Amino acid sequence: MNDNYLDVMEQYEGETLEVRRGRGAWIFERSDGLKLLKEYRGSVKRLEFEETVLGELKARGIDSVDQYLRNRDGELLTVAEDGTKYILKDWFVHRECNLKDSREILTAVTWIARLHQAFRRIPWRKEWDMGSMVPPGLSAEMKRHTREMKRVRTFVSGKRKKNEFELCVMEHFAEFYEQALTAQNGLELLEEKQEQSRLFLCHGDLNQHHLLMGTGDVAVIEFNQMHRGKQMADLYHFMRKVMEKHGWDEQLGLAMTEAYDKVISMDREDRACLYYLFLYPEKYWKQLNYYYNANKAWTPVRNVEKLRSLKEQQEMRMRFLEKMKG
Repeated sequence: MNDNYLDVMEQYEGETLEVRRGRGAWIFERSDGLKLLKEYRGSVKRLEFEETVLGELKARGIDSVDQYLRNRDGELLTVAEDGTKYILKDWFVHRECNLKDSREILTAVTWIARLHQAFRRIPWRKEWDMGSMVPPGLSAEMKRHTREMKRVRTFVSGKRKKNEFELCVMEHFAEFYEQALTAQNGLELLEEKQEQSRLFLCHGDLNQHHLLMGTGDVAVIEFNQMHRGKQMADLYHFMRKVMEKHGWDEQLGLAMTEAYDKVISMDREDRACLYYLFLYPEKYWKQLNYYYNANKAWTPVRNVEKLRSLKEQQEMRMRFLEKMKG
């Protein structure tokens, strides 16, 4: 970000007391509180959608969420002299969720459930039925990833001389590919049975970086992936990060689902959805996708190690999945 930020801030009410860099943006100590200014490349319609929903969340008691601020002209977007677009929002003194702390993890899961509960009380509007607000179903995304996995396998199998990464891909492909097919087919059947009424607003990208721990509350930030879909995907994204950090500790995994269930009761279909999301070998697909779209002549050692680590974790991962399946 360049020095435009100083001119941009003059277009907002309030006085700047201190400025620092943070989270790829500028954080301002202002006379009216802490603010964050960052570049924005999306549409105004998307911003208006987020502003409306975040306002509804605040009205329903979820106070610590992003809130966009309008400039002196009443606009959500502020354009600098060079044409760069900026947004300003309220910010927090909270710190990111510590994935090493089990109590903090369970607190975060409880707040995810509270967020979902509030989301369910916000009526969906017809004008939101477009673009990023209504993405394809989860099974459609899985199918695309599975096709990409198969394409990589075909490419690698056709090579006469394979490097260490490629040999590792071929060694474990069948097992992970079978999991991918089982997960996508199971989720597709689930989606066919479920009605549109089972779709709710979701954050879209929940991880420890977007859950900020405060005194007595948790701030949830960065709603730029918010959409209508399956809320179990939010829970899965956070839980997967935790489970990977904790070696697929099944007791911690079950404790997280119990913490969520205390706020929003998870029925059989919710649990089945969460199971299929965990069953899909997302990390394996990511490694193959990275390899295929990067320089195939050379693969970093750490990527080979990541593939081997996935295989080493399989037993613990499958044990957790069996517990989830119940």
